[in-house]
Amino acid sequence: MNLKKYKLLTYLVLLLAVGAYIFVEAPNLNPFFYADGAFFWAVVITAFIGIWALLRFGELTLAPHMSDKGQAKPFNYVPNRKFPVWIKVLLAIPWVFLVVVTIASSFIFNWKAYRDQLGTEKPVQFSQEMQVMDVDQIPIVNQELANILADKKLGERAGLGSQVVIGANDATIQRVNGKLVWAVPLYHSGFFKWITNLSGTPGYILVSATDVNDVEYVETHKIKYQPNNYLLHDLKRHTRFYGGWFDGLVDPSFEIDDQGQPYWVYTTYKNLRGFNLPEATGAWVINATTGEMQKYTIENIPEWVDRIQPESFIINQINNKGEFVRGWLNFADKDKYRASNGHMIVYNNDRCYLFTGFTSVGGDNSAIGFMMVDMVTKETLVYQMPGATEEAAQGSAQGKVQHLGYRADFPLIMNIDGQASYFMPLKDASRLIKQYAFVSVENYSIVGTGETIELAMRDYRQALRNSGVEASKDPASTEQKELRGIVARIGWEPTPDGDVVYRMLLEGTSDIYSLASGLSDQLAVTQPGDTVWFRYTAADKNAVEFVNETIGG
Repeated sequence: MNLKKYKLLTYLVLLLAVGAYIFVEAPNLNPFFYADGAFFWAVVITAFIGIWALLRFGELTLAPHMSDKGQAKPFNYVPNRKFPVWIKVLLAIPWVFLVVVTIASSFIFNWKAYRDQLGTEKPVQFSQEMQVMDVDQIPIVNQELANILADKKLGERAGLGSQVVIGANDATIQRVNGKLVWAVPLYHSGFFKWITNLSGTPGYILVSATDVNDVEYVETHKIKYQPNNYLLHDLKRHTRFYGGWFDGLVDPSFEIDDQGQPYWVYTTYKNLRGFNLPEATGAWVINATTGEMQKYTIENIPEWVDRIQPESFIINQINNKGEFVRGWLNFADKDKYRASNGHMIVYNNDRCYLFTGFTSVGGDNSAIGFMMVDMVTKETLVYQMPGATEEAAQGSAQGKVQHLGYRADFPLIMNIDGQASYFMPLKDASRLIKQYAFVSVENYSIVGTGETIELAMRDYRQALRNSGVEASKDPASTEQKELRGIVARIGWEPTPDGDVVYRMLLEGTSDIYSLASGLSDQLAVTQPGDTVWFRYTAADKNAVEFVNETIGG
């Protein structure tokens, strides 16, 4: 092989190596204000110019020879002159650009942009803005439990468990047709399972977030495009190759539209300052079955899409706002704050929010307020109310049942009779729900627990009264009434925790009243025609006391 052909072969091998890397890694090819894109092009430019310069300004001999140390070498390279300055400049330009932009985009020069990226917060009153949640709609299933229930459902399908696995890390909580569920995709369990099922895995599993007994396997839509899949069925590779070459891509979420079709919502972003301050701009919405893609901005995203904002972006922006509240030279940490050590996705008034408390830097168990950030628009609601952090509330709930050894899930904040309250399931060592707990945000020593949500809430309300805590300013939400009448109909239904709740209709009324089974043993033997007396809360028609006078109260 002559020298000219050898040089051409060298360039061809290098070109093939770059092409293979692009195919395998599907990198961002935008060098402007994306660090990964700038680094990619810096390496490519250095490789091509460097090899060209070595061959241009040196002598390459392909014949085998012996080195000075007596070792056999297939070729010999001898530089015949130094690289010209312009070559060195060309080699340095991409790396200088990378270093300069990295330094220029640091917080030292942009601390105001770091501080203000979250945007203007809207101060709100908790009791007015936070929706009062129906007991039957309280989410009790977290991602860990959703994965356990989905895996159990998968195991019920003979033979399917050897073909697919659940996408545990990609289970997403969302509203589908007004129902709060976890959507859990199914992935190929290996290369050979993929090669024999190129049309995709057979569906996904929906796990109700409010009922551990409501788990549905949906097999009408296949999942062909998946994260970390093979060849062009890989989600990132597919998104890049079909339009997303120059987009910042992050945090794909698995979402279901109202017709049950699965999609991937792949967030697009840009950096506001050089290579830093990533800001969501919209999303590529990819049909998980067909691969059809459509790019949207935040303003025109479909209504069924619940989230665009990556959780990591929001938490970083909250922390940046607290870190640079008085500039970057605030060594005394005056007025600094940070997000709590945990956050949760919550739904309020049909909108998806990231909820977290924020506490003073170096603070103890006290939160100085709470934030809810819209997962699409990034609208930020701030509740300026001191209280316990989520971790402190978990510890308080666990303290009440320490003799049982239960552990509390990360809590959900709720509006209970106008009071900001934490709610959390209590689980045993097998991560199964055994009890529930409510903890006051304002005073985390006020705790209510019970084997059902209704009993835990009743215990909590009693604890609030015993502590002299004022209930809601709206008397309708806590007003209690008494009623005596003849039972027209009575039935029961299972609760998400495996207990039962009774529904009762009295003669001459159209209202249906709810009665927790723990209220009275008489409920189990109450029949139509019995005369009963009970006290209930007017707002939700939940009984708090019950007597069957026919049996004998």
